[in-house]
Amino acid sequence: MDVQRLLLLIVFSFSSVMLWQSWEKAHNPVAVTQSVSANSTTSAPTSSGLTDNNLSTITFPVGQQTTVRTDVLTAKIDANGGDLRSLILTKYHETGAPDQPLQLFEQDAGHLFVAQSGLIGDALPTHKSVFRLAATQYTLQPGQDTLTVPLFWSDPTTGLQVEKDYIFHRNSYRVDVTWKLNNTGTLTEPVNAYFQFVRDNKQPPGESRVVHTYTGPALYTQANKFTKLDFKKLDKGEQDYPKYANNGWVAMVQHHFVSVWLPEDGLRREFYVNALGNGLYKDGVIVPEAALAPHSHEQFTVPMYAGPQIQNVLTALAPGLDYVVDYGWLTPIAVPIFWLLQKIHGVVGNWGWSIVVLTILIKLMFFPLSAKSYRSMAQMRGLSPKLKQLKELHGDDKEKHHLAMMELYKTEKVNPLGGCLPTVVQIPVFIALYWTLVGSVEMRQAPFIGWIHDLSAPDPFFVLPILMGITMLLQTRLNPAPPDPMQAKVMMVMPIAFTFFFMFFPSGLVLYWVVNNLFSMTQQWVITRKVEAEKIGSAAH
Repeated sequence: MDVQRLLLLIVFSFSSVMLWQSWEKAHNPVAVTQSVSANSTTSAPTSSGLTDNNLSTITFPVGQQTTVRTDVLTAKIDANGGDLRSLILTKYHETGAPDQPLQLFEQDAGHLFVAQSGLIGDALPTHKSVFRLAATQYTLQPGQDTLTVPLFWSDPTTGLQVEKDYIFHRNSYRVDVTWKLNNTGTLTEPVNAYFQFVRDNKQPPGESRVVHTYTGPALYTQANKFTKLDFKKLDKGEQDYPKYANNGWVAMVQHHFVSVWLPEDGLRREFYVNALGNGLYKDGVIVPEAALAPHSHEQFTVPMYAGPQIQNVLTALAPGLDYVVDYGWLTPIAVPIFWLLQKIHGVVGNWGWSIVVLTILIKLMFFPLSAKSYRSMAQMRGLSPKLKQLKELHGDDKEKHHLAMMELYKTEKVNPLGGCLPTVVQIPVFIALYWTLVGSVEMRQAPFIGWIHDLSAPDPFFVLPILMGITMLLQTRLNPAPPDPMQAKVMMVMPIAFTFFFMFFPSGLVLYWVVNNLFSMTQQWVITRKVEAEKIGSAAH
């Protein structure tokens, strides 16, 4: 069996699956309907109502807003519910739009994604309550490490006074949400707090339709580990997940970014994830707090992280949070590959050159296996004239042709399958490297050389895809020619097809394939020349 054909077939199948997933997603969208009004129709969260799946619409009345600016983000907080309605990550830009900063949270006619929190209890403020803002503008000043944005609510009837603080940090995407409760009345108030995200099912704008990545809810507990929650299963009520734990977090995940609520471990909590209808979903966590006695105070904080999936940052924030960087079923291989890529980057200082060095190191590591494959291919290449003669001799008699080929392989001591196993062993590593490059936010906006300013975006001038196609064509010519003319034509067309496919792939992935092809071609050429020299030497003796 021709190793090159096997490898190309696997890669072609892999790419076809991704293209089909993307086509299906693009042509089967779920309509999203949003309603904005002065009065919310959403039921207030209660211990029984938080998992209510019968809501058909969600409304988000727009009230007075305060704008918060730090060194890495710009946020807008609405007095209605004290919701975080807008979050712009100023250090990142939208895919394919360098002049447009990336908006993670937003509320407009085309997309909805907001963060909410509230209290469960009689006459306590929820995400429907109206808060009072102390100011409409906040800016993190030079030398200032934290910025606190307070919101106020009170009920003169019960004597309850509540302050909800958003605490922003310098050079950080972590936002602490602190609730301060003061009971000046005479009644004891039981208190539970909830923290949730509400968003639609749309893939982030500008994301590649070729490279399919996960968008949706996720949660983690130590007992059940990382769980993705599929939008379609939620619509059907078929999605199972752990509802109670003493640890864990709940998140909304999208390509390269994550938004997550991080209650302190050791506290009893309830998770809830629901389809709300009209393409809207919520996921959140309820954290029980102590009862608020008369003339007493209560204060608690739950952090939220909303930002890039930087792996060392996620690992430091909470156990299991690094799992949101999605490497699929090859995670055990992809994690050490990314670790090595990071170490290389620490030396060379450029992610593009780090990919080049990493690809070469992997090729060197597998060289003993590759050498066996290339030697087998070189031997098969030497038999091509004899195989062609056998084809002409036996014509359409497939049985005689097959027996003659087996006899020829036995006489020449050539194993036609000798190059397959070494190639198959390497495939999981190369696919894991592929997903490492797809999933790592470190590639986003990372420049390489000249015209390539973002390794996560396609090559704007298609230079790398064309180079990749040329190297594939040259590799094809180094391989033994297929005896079947139709197969030969297919092998010549595949480099052209792959060049077209890779025009839409992130340039970091195409760079990997170009370097891999160049190094493979060099190794194959050297070994082929060596086998031919050995054959000439044997014939001379």
